[in-house]
Parts: sequence; structure tokens; C-alpha cells
Amino acid sequence: MKFFKLIFLILVIFSKTGNVLSSESIFNVNNIEVVKKTNVSNKELTNQAILKGFNDLKKKLLLKEDINKLSSLNISEINDLVSYYQILRLDNQENKKNTLKFNIFFDKEKMHKLFYSKNISYSEISKREFYLLPLLKINDEIFIFNRNFFYEKWNEITDNELIEMILPLENIELVQYINSNKNNLFDLDLRNIFQEYTNKNLALVFIDETDSNEGKIYIRTKILSKNIDKNLIVKKIPDKNIYYEEIVKSVNNEIIDIIKSQNLVDVRTPSFLNVKLFTDKKNNLAELNRRFKNVGLIEKFFVQELNHDYILLKIKYLGKLEKIINQLQDQKIILRLMNEQWSIKIL
Repeated sequence: MKFFKLIFLILVIFSKTGNVLSSESIFNVNNIEVVKKTNVSNKELTNQAILKGFNDLKKKLLLKEDINKLSSLNISEINDLVSYYQILRLDNQENKKNTLKFNIFFDKEKMHKLFYSKNISYSEISKREFYLLPLLKINDEIFIFNRNFFYEKWNEITDNELIEMILPLENIELVQYINSNKNNLFDLDLRNIFQEYTNKNLALVFIDETDSNEGKIYIRTKILSKNIDKNLIVKKIPDKNIYYEEIVKSVNNEIIDIIKSQNLVDVRTPSFLNVKLFTDKKNNLAELNRRFKNVGLIEKFFVQELNHDYILLKIKYLGKLEKIINQLQDQKIILRLMNEQWSIKIL
């Protein structure tokens, strides 16, 4: 009887979900504001919000060189990518304007088909915390925490939902380490600078302020355990504060693009994984299906075999296996390989 109940449960799950996992969180764009004018129809207003949301989505998911590949889409084609949208009315008393806020939900499968047709890989970023330390060098003097515009103002100038930039707290050991290596700043070990965050995504930004007409910026990053270095040139302008703000924005955009490049998902090359789920009260298919919906890189799963002891599943996923393992861990699902057989367990 228990075995027949299990079969019935599987049929219910598959009839409701179609065996397609629809976690679309990265394809959602929230808080799109548009101003409702008297001569603008509701349809035109909605089109404005959807177009603005689609442009924000491109900036969030795509590398700079891929954004233009979607510039030819018209509003009708973009509308077809939308699953649904929500509208919130806001009363802006300060500007006396009637403002509407939209939450746009783009369809995951349709977005995948679009990326497939345009040969575009998109970025699925799971680790959003990024630890960064900007160093300023002026006339052979290094400014780390004190009198360092970049350390003091970085998060005031940059504000994005994609990455959370975290600057380390001031400590004397770090100051001593940097000063003792001020003649070899390019060789600084990121592990020594971010001793408490060695398993995180890291960056050291070195701004070399000289008398030339251009500012030289050197970026050292460690992203997903991979070291990537970049150099930037920013043209100077008379207003020093605006010039420094431009440096922060340029570096921030470059770092975000580096992060995206290391978290790319190619919809043209899915992978498959056979896993065993040993069933009990906690490890059941309904609960696993619920948690799978929060793992964006898993597209589908299929039941290949079932018996009294376990269910053999075939999982279709995108991206690297390491990222899948990390995303599953975030959902308290353990995927491990033992005796050449993958097994899955719910915590």
C-alpha cells in the first residue's frame, strides 16, 4: 500500500508541475517606476514599464558585449517574454506626480529560448557578497582607511542589487602589512588582506594618483577561487570629486562584469545527473520538488526508477556541477558521490 501511495504522489507532483521547475527569481525585475500622465493610455504605460524592466534585466544578467544582441527586439516580442506583472500605485507628494511601480516577471523558458537563438550565455550569481579594499597612492604615500576618498565613499556612490560590496573594517595588522609592502603593492596576497574571508569573492583596487592626464587603476580579484587581474585608465577632469566618483563607477562596473563572466550559464549545453533519493519521512519526493524550485540552474527532473527503498532521478541542469552543489546546499540538500553513484539527501 505504501508503494502505491508513493506512485500516486509522483503522479500528482508531475501533473502539477509538468516536471518543469519554474524558479524564475533571477528573471524578475522589481520596483520599476513610471509616471502616469493624462494623455498616456494604460497599455502605453505598461509597455514603458516592461521595456524599462527588460533593459534592467539585460544589465543584470548579460555581459556588456551581449547586451546589444537583443537591441533589435520590438515591444511586442518583449511583451511575449513576460509571464505576468504586478502594479502598485504610489502617491509621490513631493513632486505631485502619480507614480506607478511595476514588478515584472519574465518567463524562464522563453528567456532560455531567446538566449539559445541569440547564442547568449547569461549570468547566474549565487554569491552576492563581495569583499573589496581600495587603496589610494598619492606622491608615494599610501592611504588605506584614513583620508582615503574611495574607502569612505565607495558604497555611497555605488548602489546595485546585483552585488553587495563589503569593505573591511580598519585594523592595525592590515595597515602594517600593506605599509611593509608598499613598494610591491602588485604582489600583495589577497589572503593576507582578507584573512577572515578567504573563501569569499575578493578584490584589491589600487588607484595610482599621478600628475598625468589619466588615472591608472589596477584591480586584483579572486572570484570562485580564480585569480583575475584588470587594468583601467580613467581620464582626469578638473572636478576631483566627480573624477573620483567616475573611478568608483568604472571599477564597480568592471568588477561586476568579471563576476558575471565567472558565473555564466550556457543554455546550449545542459548537463544531466543521475541521483538516488533514499526515501523516508524527511527524504520524500514532494519536499525535494519544493526545494528544487528554488534552485535556478535545475531545469527539470525525471523519475527513471522507483522501488521500496529509493527513487532514481535524472536531473537536467545548467552551469557547472560545483554551482549546483552549492545551490543545493543553500536549500539544505546534500548531493554526494559514493562508490561512483550520486545520492541526494534532504536535511
